[in-house]
Amino acid sequence: MQKVLASLLVASTLLVGGIATSCAAESIRKPEDQASFFERYTNAAQDVILQGLKLVGVRYRLGGNDESNGLDCSGFVRLVFKDSIGASLPRTAREMSEVGQQIDASQLKPGDLVFFNTMRRTFSHVGIYLGDNHFLHAPRTGAEVRVENMDNSYWMSRYNGARRILQGN
Repeated sequence: MQKVLASLLVASTLLVGGIATSCAAESIRKPEDQASFFERYTNAAQDVILQGLKLVGVRYRLGGNDESNGLDCSGFVRLVFKDSIGASLPRTAREMSEVGQQIDASQLKPGDLVFFNTMRRTFSHVGIYLGDNHFLHAPRTGAEVRVENMDNSYWMSRYNGARRILQGN
């Protein structure tokens, strides 16, 4: 049920064109300058997002690398990128924080990796940015892969940065 609800949430977001993200740079643009949600996606980003959404509801398992046994945050991101676009990412969130292009939060696009300090060390958690300040991730033991809002005070206070893996995104 949670998987269906998360898919519906993102699908409904995709259907509404012209959604402004909560980035300051986009919020001050004139309406005619704002790209529709579809226009902000590249084919690769679409593939990454759709593959990630297929895993909503998969249980968390520390060190988990596959859907049947469970996934941790970096295992989830690795699997999504491998299965969607064939990209091979490092095993840990910390290692992932060193690949791709570093980007500012105001420049976030769907498919970017977002990093958080959830274990009293930087880059200890990773997720995939969906757009409209939402991200997809495998949160913790006892939870399942899900969509969360980065405007939540927990995530805002722990945000460490973002990286762009998808070129042309």
